[in-house]
Amino acid sequence: MITIVILGAGNVAQHLYTAFLNQKSVTVLQCYNRKGVRLHKDQKRDTITSDLGALIKADVYILAVSDDAIEDVSNSLPFQDRLVVHTSGSVLMTDINNKNYRGVFYPLQTFSIGKDVNFSNIPFCIEADQEQDVKLLKKIASLLSKKIYDISSDQRKVLHVAAVFVNNFTNYMFSVGNEICSENKVPFEILHPLIQETAKKIVKIQPDKAQTGPAIRNDIQTIERHLEILKDNSQKELYKMLTEAIQSKYGKEL
Repeated sequence: MITIVILGAGNVAQHLYTAFLNQKSVTVLQCYNRKGVRLHKDQKRDTITSDLGALIKADVYILAVSDDAIEDVSNSLPFQDRLVVHTSGSVLMTDINNKNYRGVFYPLQTFSIGKDVNFSNIPFCIEADQEQDVKLLKKIASLLSKKIYDISSDQRKVLHVAAVFVNNFTNYMFSVGNEICSENKVPFEILHPLIQETAKKIVKIQPDKAQTGPAIRNDIQTIERHLEILKDNSQKELYKMLTEAIQSKYGKEL
């Protein structure tokens, strides 16, 4: 039985705890967070602590805390020579205090409270100082997912930037689209099939080959009509910036 302690109470901590609940080969012995809150409605109160000094011995300590807190929390751990990993996409493995063995257990996915995720398709990016720890982390990840990758800290930083573009920035575009629909009393749900098809398409073909729209066609009249429709200056500037970016990238094809 692999034993785990989870530190943190945010989205990643809660989803990992829930995912481990149904695993027979893994048990979460304890959870730490400053407020001593439960990560799951069925979690027993005596498995939660708000005192770092009360942490019990486990095979792996998962720091599912904010990026800015990783170094401080790892410095404050009251033990040494144990395996401590974080779940961040942008923090170096070496930001963990080297009094302990260090690693990364990064599930590359967006997590939201109240929204279930299917871990079987979530990529896990694994890194560790010791080969035996790499094997252990891969074993744990394999209980949850079929997609496991050896990714260095440098590679993970680049991957995280790419993830911000395809997820965070894209979601912002969804919010802008929702605002435009709402302002004009059009149901945003009409766009759901288009959003889904766009995401499905780039799984099959390269994004460069999937680009469509008035910008790549250099459809000036349509672009001008769109800009007339947009009343919000920030939306208008965003439209112009993205149109210019697309035309700059595909300029030779216009």
